[in-house]
Amino acid sequence: MKRNIVIATVAAAALIGGGTATALAVTGDGDSKVKQSSVRAADDDRDDSADDDRDDRDDRADDKADRAEDAADAKAAKVTAADAITAALKSVQGTAVSADLDDEGSSLVWDVDVLSSGGAWHSVSVDPGTGKVLGSHTEQEDADDTAEARAALKGSSVTAVEAAKAAAAQGTVTSVELDDDGRTNAWDVDTTAANGAEKEWKVDLKSAKVTADTSSDDNSSDHDDNDSDDDGSDD
Repeated sequence: MKRNIVIATVAAAALIGGGTATALAVTGDGDSKVKQSSVRAADDDRDDSADDDRDDRDDRADDKADRAEDAADAKAAKVTAADAITAALKSVQGTAVSADLDDEGSSLVWDVDVLSSGGAWHSVSVDPGTGKVLGSHTEQEDADDTAEARAALKGSSVTAVEAAKAAAAQGTVTSVELDDDGRTNAWDVDTTAANGAEKEWKVDLKSAKVTADTSSDDNSSDHDDNDSDDDGSDD
């Protein structure tokens, strides 16, 4: 469901687990620091100041570099999405509604969103190298969004963990999110191949059947970088 939550207030910030971690990115004053992640994100410090002046050939080179970084991040995550979600649920009770492999500064973390039975949203950070919970905070979510998530989950039998496992045969799972817009009864799952190519999938909430997300442009352009005959005249 691609939740980009706008945090109205931060109800709590707590240290959970041990190991090394990265600072959990939250808004609000007085947030507690959490530990550093043991996994460093791929270098994303390239100078983009001249991007506007680059031609299509340079853009394609940048795309290949981005894919290389995506592949490196996916490979660096020794803890799978399913295991990260399982670890988060041992820390916070509720239903996992999303898990994303994210850059937090120079480090890589699994960011798992959990909806509690009382309606609270918890964002749990999990180390992708060790599987340890690094920290968590509670977020104030819009009541409509909470109702939509609950409605989407009603009658479902496939959990986020099961969706991640079902899609793992398609590549390294880097994101699992509940599609709660009412159009499909599915989990949205992103995978990254060894060459960095990304694909999006739908995992049925009742049968766990995995199908390609045909609404995604990415699925139809996975091999664009290999089209050597493309003269780059079209943007």
